[in-house]
Amino acid sequence: MRKKLDVLYEDKNLLIINKPTKVLTVGTDKNKIHTLYFEASEYVKKQHPKNKVFIVNRLDRDTSGIVVFAKNEKLKKELQNNWQDWAKNREYICVVMGHLKKPSGIIKNYLFEDKRLMVHETNDPKKGVLAITKYQVLKTSKAYSMLKINILTGRKNQIRVHLKGLDHPIIGDKKYKAKKNPISRLGLHASKLELDIPILKKHIIVLSNVPKEFEKLFLKGE
Repeated sequence: MRKKLDVLYEDKNLLIINKPTKVLTVGTDKNKIHTLYFEASEYVKKQHPKNKVFIVNRLDRDTSGIVVFAKNEKLKKELQNNWQDWAKNREYICVVMGHLKKPSGIIKNYLFEDKRLMVHETNDPKKGVLAITKYQVLKTSKAYSMLKINILTGRKNQIRVHLKGLDHPIIGDKKYKAKKNPISRLGLHASKLELDIPILKKHIIVLSNVPKEFEKLFLKGE
């Protein structure tokens, strides 16, 4: 376990953490200890042995950034049931291969998962679930583009699949056919979350800095 958890926000109801890349949000049968959930649980138990945390949102193992925990199960259920309405702004930063034709745009189609757990796009609403992704190009280098992403739906692998569909996969994304990885990690980071929680009468904006590895690619001018 790392020496210090990167806590972005905390109050009596919520704990919001900056998850590193290559760390599972929750455990598997093979790995229950080296997870963000385990570390968050240990963190609140140091404050009081009876304290608990409940995971609200998840990120893929290789995606870094903002993860929300509730400190009681009732709030966790309320947040998950109302996530589409209460999570007003879910923003990501990513680095993709090449240069996009348009500086900004909206990707809207349907996603479905096959037996190999690969997610695919389709235009048939009967075959998949609606997925909407907004993107804006922030900067470019010779080989890469940095994008700001806002998701209007939260589907599995949504950003990764949508960018692959544009023929600009996220760097380091072997699952979705990125051919090059200059930074030894997936180039996807959950950078901003805006929560409006009526039952707590709170409006919270949480920010997580763009990983230095991303920025270095554009300083080098590669």
